[in-house]
Amino acid sequence: MSDLLGRLRERGWRLTSQRRVVAEVLDGEHMHLTADEVHARAAALLPEISRATVYNTLGEMVSLGEVTEVSTDRRAKRYDPNAHQPHQHLVCSGCGLIRDVRPTGDLLAGLPAGERFGFTVSEVDVVYRGLCPSCAG
Repeated sequence: MSDLLGRLRERGWRLTSQRRVVAEVLDGEHMHLTADEVHARAAALLPEISRATVYNTLGEMVSLGEVTEVSTDRRAKRYDPNAHQPHQHLVCSGCGLIRDVRPTGDLLAGLPAGERFGFTVSEVDVVYRGLCPSCAG
């Protein structure tokens, strides 16, 4: 059983065949698929699954906090099942490949108190950009 499927089961979320396939498609390290990519992969496993069902399922998983929406640029939103492990993203400026990274140290410490404008900061979202080996080569 995948980590995402396990978490959804623990929450008591009803796992229909369509929901199960969407969760299986998303499962894995460094998964950052668009809704259309999720639909294409899900349809390969369950041909009758509709695009609307995939979009609705993704929306429900985001609402549950089991999947996060990732917007690293002006491209389509991507869906990340790694919702419970703190991480940042490394994005290729050429092809759009996204990898999860876990920088060391306190990212919030990089923002001096004078630059917080009185905000109580609760979360930090950093995106590292560059070229992957394929695009740089």
